[in-house]
Amino acid sequence: MVWVLDSTLREGEQTPGVYFDKHIKLAIANLLDEVGVDIIEAGHPMVTPEIHAAVKSIAQKGYKRIVGAHSRSLKADVDLALECGVGFIGIFYCVSDERLETVFKKDLDTACQLITDVIKYAKAQKPDLLIRYTPEDTVRSQFENVVKAAVAAVEAGADIISVADTTGYMVPGTERSMYDYISRLKDEFAKRNLSPKVAVHCHNDRGLALANALDAYRAGVDIIDAAALGLGERAGIVDLAQLLSVLTIDYKENRWNLTKLVELYELVSLHSGIPIPANFPITGKNAFTHCAGVHTHAASVNPMHYESLNPELLGRTRTFSLDHMSGIASLRYALALIEESSLEEDLQQDVLREVKSVGQRGRTVELAELKHIVDAVKHHQTYTK
Repeated sequence: MVWVLDSTLREGEQTPGVYFDKHIKLAIANLLDEVGVDIIEAGHPMVTPEIHAAVKSIAQKGYKRIVGAHSRSLKADVDLALECGVGFIGIFYCVSDERLETVFKKDLDTACQLITDVIKYAKAQKPDLLIRYTPEDTVRSQFENVVKAAVAAVEAGADIISVADTTGYMVPGTERSMYDYISRLKDEFAKRNLSPKVAVHCHNDRGLALANALDAYRAGVDIIDAAALGLGERAGIVDLAQLLSVLTIDYKENRWNLTKLVELYELVSLHSGIPIPANFPITGKNAFTHCAGVHTHAASVNPMHYESLNPELLGRTRTFSLDHMSGIASLRYALALIEESSLEEDLQQDVLREVKSVGQRGRTVELAELKHIVDAVKHHQTYTK
């Protein structure tokens, strides 16, 4: 059983220009709790007093889910996170040779000592605290460095080791396979009789975040990070709705309330200022909308002719778009919805011509406008008799 960590409130706020007010963060967390994600990563308390207050508010709400905070490998960060009352802390520190030498001016042994000291300190303050250690930019760091730091972190008390594809570098089916990386890392732990949970944090720079996350899932990863709308640095991370839908429908991990996703996405979109793309899978306006005449005719007979997902599982409804691509089948379906099924054949064709004319101007015809078109066509027929 895989866990899902939602990072909308932490990674999501690293999207340029995105900030959620405290009351909105609480509303988002409420919905995440209802969706049933396993961990709500509420933010990095050290960044601003406002984020600290929001993390504390969320942690003290009494959710069924674990509430977590982000932390540098500093005792001051850990203290502030613990003061919020969180049950999970994600500690990070880079262990690549190049970054250690040029940025941190430390060698690997010194870095490992710093990491383990902070982990031991956090565990001593709260023994039941879940601690995640992430070697930042894991997959581009020297593998032997990652193993050394991760093993030291686990032996110091870390419960989770996260593999961060910080730059969206991994590509399935190549020598940069996330499946292979997770498998190798788990083997290294097994050789040492260690069994931490392994997490994966995939960025979407190449548009492969979800593919890499599923590659990790196949390799037996324990936790996958995601965010609503895939928000995050640059091109963001794994999209929460897409991940949960695939895990539920295709991998039979039936643990989440998918019907709450649209409400969650509308809230996040409104307050992040980032629109949900119309063609976005699962939550986009067009995700379950059929357009072309051949499609709508077949789908009106049996939706599975042109669907592989049932919209009802996701709290969505199937719709048929009326525009220049529409055929008589989609028009008749729409006419039934506005109680105009008895419209004569010749008038149906007149209505269809008007619909196509509107569509050629780059618009779709909603049901309210269709009613106006029908009324106009009827009037024109009466007027010309």
